Amino acid sequence: MSVDLFAGLPVNDCAAALAWYERLLGSPPTFVVSDTEAVWELAEHCSVFIEERPEHAGHAMHTIFVDDLDTRVAGIADRGLEPAKRETYPNGVRKVTYHDPDGNEIGFGGAPV
Repeated sequence: MSVDLFAGLPVNDCAAALAWYERLLGSPPTFVVSDTEAVWELAEHCSVFIEERPEHAGHAMHTIFVDDLDTRVAGIADRGLEPAKRETYPNGVRKVTYHDPDGNEIGFGGAPV
């Protein structure tokens, strides 16, 4: 079974959110759809996008699992963002959570150390 993921994050102001997500994700968007929408391809068939939709802003919750959580978090810190929360679940899986300026929750998860 083939799976594609296209996960959306509604924001109040696309231009302001664009700068924040560039710092979080470490690059400019893969492509800009319009003045109110931008897309980052995280892996083949796996993308996240921001879209200016003030009536829905701040309600998204996404977690992205990565191979090296510590390296990812360090890179994000180098770009000036600090996590809102760090968790370790009973099975050892770790999660680091960030909140964008609108309150959307973007987490990065990783396997136990």
